[in-house]
Order: sequence, then structure tokens, then C-alpha cells
Amino acid sequence: MLILDAEIELDGERRRADVQLAGGRIARIARGLSGETPGPRLAANGGALLPALHDHHIHLLALAAAMQSVACGPPAVRPPPQRGGTLRRATGDWVRGIGYHESVAGPLDRQALDRLAPGRRVRIQHRSGAAWLLSSPALEALGISAEAEDLPEGVERDAAGRPTGRLFRLDDWLRARLPQRPAPELDPASRLLAEAGVASVTDATATNDAATAALFARERESGALRQRVVLMGGPALGTLASGALERGAEKLVLDERALPSPAALTARIAAAHDESRPVAIHCVTRTELVLAAYALEAAGPLTTDRIEHASIAPPDVVDWLAKLGVCVVTQPGFLFERGDHYLHDVDEGERPWLYRCRGFDDATVPLGAGTDAPYSEPDPWRAMQAAVDRRTRLGATLGRDESVSPERALALFTTHADAPGGRPRRVVEGAPADLVLLDRPWREARDRLTRETVAATFADGRSIWSRDA
Repeated sequence: MLILDAEIELDGERRRADVQLAGGRIARIARGLSGETPGPRLAANGGALLPALHDHHIHLLALAAAMQSVACGPPAVRPPPQRGGTLRRATGDWVRGIGYHESVAGPLDRQALDRLAPGRRVRIQHRSGAAWLLSSPALEALGISAEAEDLPEGVERDAAGRPTGRLFRLDDWLRARLPQRPAPELDPASRLLAEAGVASVTDATATNDAATAALFARERESGALRQRVVLMGGPALGTLASGALERGAEKLVLDERALPSPAALTARIAAAHDESRPVAIHCVTRTELVLAAYALEAAGPLTTDRIEHASIAPPDVVDWLAKLGVCVVTQPGFLFERGDHYLHDVDEGERPWLYRCRGFDDATVPLGAGTDAPYSEPDPWRAMQAAVDRRTRLGATLGRDESVSPERALALFTTHADAPGGRPRRVVEGAPADLVLLDRPWREARDRLTRETVAATFADGRSIWSRDA
């Protein structure tokens, strides 16, 4: 493959050159290659050629399922309540909703869902990903009742012992009781990522296991999954036999509703380290972040250990993470998508610490970024722009001092998969040919970071998406 007249950063300056791809790598970068190189050609017309994006925190199967589900939260659904109509119009024996937030209809329970969708088996995932909300027909179909004796702790009950319809952190338990259906098709989700310039991802789902790995390997071999995948998961993930996948960190989810003891968390981290495996710890509250830092220090941190989200990171804890030497993978896209709710839901004193960027950089905490799709839009460019302007959907600003340059925002998504806070990859001879071509020079693209500028995406030297294809 030959990319003609692309704008590339060479020796600290942006210059135009031709780029030859061969054997999955960048073979040559020079002017005038068109006359001596056979094979397919793509005219860049001066568009910026950048390292392809790596989404350091995403949930592929959940994203694929979300694309087949009913949107139940903002901005797709807003009050006043025409909100029940969306559920009533949905087809099928079961209605699967996603992205719910209390701003739409207040706290939901079985009775509220029964009013919104009478007689329907409904299950709606809260946008936090921490809870499922079920209607009475859904509870009945799953055998979740006051008389059931084997219900797990995450099934909420009222004062009389009746299930309220709220299930917390019970994804696997719920999935095992639902009617068995084929896994959602990954091709549409993979194409959506390729259109945004994403050539590889880290799937941060804690429940990934050997069956998940086998599914992803099949999808890679068939071509339905275009991106290379680093797969997090628990101990059940095992050793990956497929060369199409790479085993990532052991994912540990902290939930302030039911935190482990410091000793128990320390033991889990140490056990993962004994298997030569780093950990990635989900922390969205200040308390969770402090507990994670304490346990990492007690277990002895690895430089490859990760904090996922660090949604609220006070200065003293940021300094603590810097001393530990672990990296943080943040999601600045939430500032745009949820920032207007944060202005009401988050204490004023903690708002400057939401999804920090410059604060981590100043403290020399290695920093990478992901979208956390489907809990946010699978759009790294929107996340980059939010890291730059810190604006909410309605135009408010959150943590102005945490703003970074467009170049730094891009770097959050162009570091190596196994080093989210390391040096960004570069377009140089010999490097893997994971590339994204924009339709304009970088000096224009940096003014508004948007997926609309992506013209083509390459993974391993192959085009996985092209606007002109």
C-alpha cells in the first residue's frame, strides 16, 4: 500500500511525504515514491497521517448489545414523560434498555416500570453500569420473589422483604437466568470504532473469561472484529491461546456499597502479581480510590498496575498515586456527556477533581484515556475535545485548570496498549502500520477534534475503513 502526499511529523516538524506500507509495518517515508512503488495507492492530499487510536478502556460485547437496545437516558430520552412510549413501542418478549438516569423519571423500581410499560418484561441498565432495573413481569419470569430463598445480596428488597426490582452488580447472575440468546454481533460496533480511527482496544470487562476470549478470537478470524484486542478479566480468563488477542490486567471492581476489607483487596492484588499479572482497579469515588491506593502500596505496586476512571481524584491522592508509580486511565468524555448532571450530583468541592488531566500530568502520574463505551459514546475524538475545553453538553465548564492541549489529548489515545501513560506512538519507518488518515492538516484538525475528519483507518497495514470505499 502507498499513501501519497500525507502530512507527517518528522523531526519535530509537520512535513508532506509518501508512506509505503509493507508486511504490516511502515516500510518507507520519503518524497517521490509514487514512481517506483507498485500496488494500491491512496491520495492523502496533505491530510495528517497519525498513529491509529487505541481505546484503553471499552466494553465490546456491551457496546454491541447496546446498539441493539432501547436508549432510556439523556440525551436520547428527556422529561417530561413521553418517556414510557419508548418502552411500549419496543418489540420482543423482553425489552432491554440502557443508559437510564434519574433525571428522566426519578428513581425507578418495579412499580414505576409497570406504569411505564404495563405487562412488559423490561430490564433497564443504569448508565453507571452498576444496576439493572426490572419490571414485575421480568422479576416473575426470573423467579425473583419474596419467597425465593437463594437470592444473592445484590437483589434489593423493601421493608417487607419484597424485591424492589433493583439488582446491583449482578450482571453474570442475571445473564445466567435470562433466555439464552446468541452473542450480539460485533461487526457493527467494530465498524463504528474503525470509522473513528480506532485500530485496537483494551476490553476492560471484569467478567471476561475463556469463553469470551474464544468468541473474540472467532470474530477476529472471521474479520467481523477489525481491531486487535487486549482482554482484561478475572482469574477465569486463563492463558489466551489465540494470537489475535493479548491478555491484559486482572480487573478488580470496587463498589462503595460493598467494599472489600483492605486486607482482602491487598491479597487479591498480591495473588495477581504472583501470576505475573498487573491489576486494573475500577475507582469512581474518592473512597474507592483511597482504598485502591492503600492496597496497592501494601501489596507492592507494579508500574503496569492501573487505576480505571479515578473519577474524583483529590490532590493528596494524586500525589500518592505518583509515588506508587501506577498509571491512570481516565474518561474525559464523561465531562461532555454527563457534566451537566455532575453540576447537580457532585459536591461543589469535588468538582475541580472530576476526570482530571493536567493535574495528573503535573504530578507525573502516567495517564491514558478510554471511552468506557457503551457507558459513554464510543468516540475518542469527543473525549479528546472534552479534555481540551472541559465543556459540558450545555456549555458549562468543569475544571478549567485541568485542560490540556490538543496534542496532549491526542496522545492519551495513541500510547501503546500495554503502557497507557507511556510515550505516544509515532509514524516512523519500521513502526507497526496502525494509522489514521485525516482529511485535513493537523493545524486545522486540532481546532476542533472530531471523528468527522477521519478519512481512513489502517491496522497492521490493512485498510479497515475508508470513507471512499
